[in-house]
Amino acid sequence: MDAGVEHARQEWRQSARRLEEDARDPTHLEQLLDQVEAVTAELRRRLGETFTLAELGRAYATADVWSREAVDETGPPPGWTSTLALVQGAAFHAYARGAIDYSP
Repeated sequence: MDAGVEHARQEWRQSARRLEEDARDPTHLEQLLDQVEAVTAELRRRLGETFTLAELGRAYATADVWSREAVDETGPPPGWTSTLALVQGAAFHAYARGAIDYSP
């Protein structure tokens, strides 16, 4: 596997773990999960259901722009931009499991 994709996967795993840590505050967690869903929906639109980890990695390289737009369209709470990287990573981590070449 490409070293860049493996590095990205490590970032995604870390984000997913950090999101789990935020589960202590149910309201904040619900807001974050809504944002994760917005990014995931955009991934579905961009990549479809059949994709590779390399394709997902390429989408991640440009995610800062389009994920910001996707989340912004949902009317997120104040301060949401400070957790955008966390939301992106968690969404990519979850979506990676659907890659045709996924392995844990």
